[in-house]
Amino acid sequence: MRVFALVAATITTGLTSGLFYTYASLTPGLRNADGLAVVQAMQRLNVAVPNGWYLLGFVGTLVFTGVAVVLHLPSEGHRVLPAAVGALVCYTGSLVATRAVNLPLSQALAQAGEPGLAGYPVPSDPPALSGARRARWSAARALLSTAALGFLCWALVMHCYSGPN
Repeated sequence: MRVFALVAATITTGLTSGLFYTYASLTPGLRNADGLAVVQAMQRLNVAVPNGWYLLGFVGTLVFTGVAVVLHLPSEGHRVLPAAVGALVCYTGSLVATRAVNLPLSQALAQAGEPGLAGYPVPSDPPALSGARRARWSAARALLSTAALGFLCWALVMHCYSGPN
């Protein structure tokens, strides 16, 4: 069960890390777009992203990493435990960033209404987007989830070198 939990945590963390990396890498390209295009693009992303695949990685990472930590609490799993805990801490940090910054910005964009409708204000710099702020926190999520992935890879290495448990 320990190796299954580590492998599942590593795979789901890789999925989530890849999503955060892609998001952090692509959104700076919107900085030079006009306000309407930015709002439209971000609103479409915010609707498309929360799907079953996203939830598998997003929730699966937390669940499988937590299970891996618990399964490695007994003394024969202690060699892997620091790396598993490091992964859980880093991934939890990315969740905190998501909840504290990215979700409120996405909700503000959703409440902005439908771009292109009569009376819709076309902002030159949509305050809900907060370009630099969103970019910083998206990069932080990408770095934290990538660090979690690195910790889980190290946990797998440590598991292999600690012999069968």
